[in-house]
Amino acid sequence: MAAPRKRNPNGAGTITKRKDGRYMAAVYVLQPDGSRARKFAYGKTWTECDTKRRELLAKVDQGVPVPTRSAKLAEWLPYWLDHIVKPHRKRTTYAKYETHVRLYLVPLLGTKRLESLSVADVRRALVQLQKQTSAATAKESHRVLRTALAASCREELVSRNVVSLVEPPKVHVREMSPWELDEALDFLAAARKDPLYPAFVLAIALGLRRGELVGLRWENVDLDKREVRVRSQRQRVRGESYEDDPKGRRRRQTLPLPGICIAPLRWQRMRQAAMRETAGAKWEETGYVFTTRTGRPIEPRNVYRSFTRVAKDAGLRVIRLHDARHGTATLLTAAGVPPRVVMEILGHSQIAVTMNVYAHVVQDTQREAVGHMDRLLRTRRDRS
Repeated sequence: MAAPRKRNPNGAGTITKRKDGRYMAAVYVLQPDGSRARKFAYGKTWTECDTKRRELLAKVDQGVPVPTRSAKLAEWLPYWLDHIVKPHRKRTTYAKYETHVRLYLVPLLGTKRLESLSVADVRRALVQLQKQTSAATAKESHRVLRTALAASCREELVSRNVVSLVEPPKVHVREMSPWELDEALDFLAAARKDPLYPAFVLAIALGLRRGELVGLRWENVDLDKREVRVRSQRQRVRGESYEDDPKGRRRRQTLPLPGICIAPLRWQRMRQAAMRETAGAKWEETGYVFTTRTGRPIEPRNVYRSFTRVAKDAGLRVIRLHDARHGTATLLTAAGVPPRVVMEILGHSQIAVTMNVYAHVVQDTQREAVGHMDRLLRTRRDRS
């Protein structure tokens, strides 16, 4: 006679035999909204049912939600933000995703359930959103929703990502018009007396981002070896200023300092020493290269404000500070620097980013190369 099966411990679920001969397992599982509910699984044999019970318990142990019914997007999207995006992505990414979820996706699609969400539902929502806002906003919401649905597929909540079947709205790409060499030199000449002149030189010569400039520390600047290591950046998200890892390949980079950067950085070190002496007990040692008069890190937006003011006062075209990176790539490419090296200097994670953003520079280089070929062929034809 077979020994009776032992009763499962509390929280491990139960298995009972139904009147129709099948077995039914019942386990309390996590829901997308954080609550717990009873989930049922069925099998023709006790062993088959027990296997399904163990699979449910494994998801409980991992904190994976197993909805007893298809979750609504208004339930899944907040869960996705808090448990998947927030722990693993940058705070700026989380803030952007949260804005699109709160303002656009939940109001338009929140009542739809994951399993019943259709291609037509997504397409209608994007068309409506594009009318209410812009094509760029609708395209970004499409990307956010696609990423969220991809996570639900990995969690085995749905079998396919219907958002990937919907073409995102087309956005007119703003044509970049970075400064020419003469304009960049005129700006540097006009900014020579500005306290942030060394930061502007780094932005134009090395393409450092605004957050990377204000997050640069003296410990990562070696003026004797003429090297700079970009190890951090400073950001402000929803009123809170904080330090974060740099984007792309920056965290692994050691960049050579152009000679034009050495003297301004030495001047900045002497200027900071004078500010430290003047501030006395009010000085707060933070180790940053660019600080306020009391040693605190400067606000990223203040760098842009100074940049814009200097350009206006000099009568130059006002461009974004980020466009100085475009100018860096333009100058490097025009000087014959290979795109792979340009990518490394600017810290892009993929060569495709460099090639797409600076396609107009590549086209100019191609025209020059074809011109050389034309001259060579003409010379050969004339000789014959």
